Amino acid sequence: MKPKGLLVATVLLAVLGGVVWWSNRKEASAGKTTDTSTKILSIPEDQFQEIRIKKLTGEVINLRRDNSKWQITEPKPLPADQDAVSSMVTSLASLNADKVVEEKAADLQTYGLHMPTLDVEIKRKDGKTDGLLIGDDTPTGSGAYAKLPGDAKIYTMASFSKSALDKRVDDLRDKRLMTFETDKLTRLELQAKGPAVEFGKNSAGEWQIVKPRPLRADSSAVNTLVDKLRDAKMDIAATADAAKGFAAGTKVALATVTDASGNQSLEVRKDKDKNYFAKSSVVEGMHKVATDIGEGLDKSLEDFRNKKLFDFGFSDPGKVDLKAASYTKSGDKWMSGGKTMDNSTVQTLIDKLRDLSATKFVEAGGGESIFEATVTSNSGKRVEKVVIRKQGTRYFAQRENEPSIYELDGKAVDDLQKAASEVKEAAPEPPKKK
Repeated sequence: MKPKGLLVATVLLAVLGGVVWWSNRKEASAGKTTDTSTKILSIPEDQFQEIRIKKLTGEVINLRRDNSKWQITEPKPLPADQDAVSSMVTSLASLNADKVVEEKAADLQTYGLHMPTLDVEIKRKDGKTDGLLIGDDTPTGSGAYAKLPGDAKIYTMASFSKSALDKRVDDLRDKRLMTFETDKLTRLELQAKGPAVEFGKNSAGEWQIVKPRPLRADSSAVNTLVDKLRDAKMDIAATADAAKGFAAGTKVALATVTDASGNQSLEVRKDKDKNYFAKSSVVEGMHKVATDIGEGLDKSLEDFRNKKLFDFGFSDPGKVDLKAASYTKSGDKWMSGGKTMDNSTVQTLIDKLRDLSATKFVEAGGGESIFEATVTSNSGKRVEKVVIRKQGTRYFAQRENEPSIYELDGKAVDDLQKAASEVKEAAPEPPKKK
C-alpha cells in the first residue's frame, strides 16, 4: 500500500508543479502584449481638413472643415451633421487591415480595385494628401478589399469600416430644423392654442412668462418645449411629399427663438391624416417631422404656468414662519423660541409646503384666511409668503404681491394644516453616563 501511495503523491506533485510553471509563464507574458494589427491609415484627427469621396456611380461627396465645423461642399453646399462626420474621421484616422492579401498585386480586377467602389482622398492641414481605394467585398461578406494609391499591396478591411465611409449626402447632412444654442437662449415665443405666449429669462436665468402678461413659468415645461424645438429633425424619406402636405395642412404652431446669433422660427402644420410638416427659417423647403414634435408644440398658456405655490424646491429653507409659530434652522437643528424642535416633524411640514400645487387657476376667489406661511430660502435671498383662504367648500391661495389665484385641493390643505399642528419639540437627550 505504501509504494502505491508514494506513487500517487509523486504524480500529484508533478501536476501541481506544472500548473505553477504555466501560471508563472502566463503572468510573465501578460505584460508583453504587442499590437500586431496592420495599419492602412494613421492620421491625427486634428489634421483632417477635407474629405472627398468618389463612388463608382460617379457621385462625389466633399466635406470641408471651416473654423472647427464640417460643411458639405459637394454635391451642393449643406451644413453637415458634426457627429456623423466625426465618426467618419475617427474611422479613417486609425484604419486597420484584417490581413494583407498580396504584397505586390499584378491584377487589381480580381479585387474590384481597377474601378474602386469608393475612392477616398484626405487633405491634411499641413498640406499632405492621403488616399484610400476600396474594391469588392470579400467572398464571406465580412470585409472588403482595399489598397493605397500608388501601392501594390492589397489588404482586407472589416465591413463595418467600409460602411463607416459608404455614406449618402442625406446620411451626412445636418437634419436639424433649428440650430440655436440652448444655453444662449434669451427669448422664446409660441403661437399655438389661444394667445401667443412669450418667455424670457429673469436675472437668475429662470424662464418667466412675459406675455400675454407677466406670470410665473413652469421651468420644466418650458425646457421640454425647448428640447422639442432642438430635436426637431427632417424626415428625409418623406421630403418629396412634404411641400404638398404642408400646403394642405392646418397651422398648429409657430415658434420663434432668440439666441446670440439672432432669431430662428419653425412653423408646424398637420394634415387630415394627422401627419405633421414643418417649415424652418434655417433650412430650405418643407419637411415632415415626428408626431411628438407637433404635439409638443400644440400647447396653451395654461400648460406653462407654474402651479406650485412655492419656488424653493429642493433648496432647503432656513426659516419657516406660520401664524402661530416660527421655525429657524441652526446648524442641523430646527429651533423655535429657544427650543429645539423635532427635525422630522418640521421636515414633514416643509415637504407639504413644497408639494402645495394648484388644481387650476381662477379669476376670482376669496373667503376667510385659514393658513399663512412665509418661507425663507437660498441663504435669505428668497422670501415667499402664501395665504390660503376658504370660501364655502373651496380653497384659494395667493402669493404675496402676485395677482394669480390658485385653487387648491381640499385634502392637500387638510394635510398641510395637520403637518403644521404636529410639529413638536425634540425629545430630551438622555443623560450622559459618568
